[in-house]
Amino acid sequence: MTDSAKLIEVLGNVKDAIDANAEYLTDLDAAIGDSDHGINLARGFRKVAEDLPAMAGKDIGAILKKTGMDLVSTVGGSSGPLYGTAFMKAGASAAGKSEINTEDFLNMFSAAIGGVKMRGKSEEGEKTMLDAMGPALRAAEEAAAAGKSAKEMLEAAAEAAAEGAAFTKTIIATKGRAAYLGERSLGHVDPGAASFAVIMKTVAESY
Repeated sequence: MTDSAKLIEVLGNVKDAIDANAEYLTDLDAAIGDSDHGINLARGFRKVAEDLPAMAGKDIGAILKKTGMDLVSTVGGSSGPLYGTAFMKAGASAAGKSEINTEDFLNMFSAAIGGVKMRGKSEEGEKTMLDAMGPALRAAEEAAAAGKSAKEMLEAAAEAAAEGAAFTKTIIATKGRAAYLGERSLGHVDPGAASFAVIMKTVAESY
């Protein structure tokens, strides 16, 4: 499905996409958070992109682990530890692999979600990035089980992530800073779910 060189290319594309959407994501965060999600995430992925050339020739697990460490160290708020943990858990799942197949990808994705749940002490339905991640994984699993191509699987995951992010507009936040707003968080898309949808769309478009 992919190799280390392709992963480096995809991560560079993700950096560009987060840069392009930084203002949009920060505007979402201004409504229910700290007004810095897009700015912080863009800073984190710029650091990731700076370090990518040195990762040439490394295995997929090592590249993802370094990506996660960069995000933890440079992204403020809760999104740094959450995204950082997601990438590091995915990296641990792919440790030593120079290539991954669809089964590997699904295992990595599942590990990433497990890391986010553990770090954030959260579940789906609480208006967090998990509301985009969970549907995306399930869509990817269904596509893979139906024998779809890797490209089709990623497109299904991206579509489900976007739908999941949109769904967060209809629920009340019970985790994170937005939880303090109670019912006033209704009608607003969760920034973390939105940023994950951007990332998933970019990954799909990279294949």
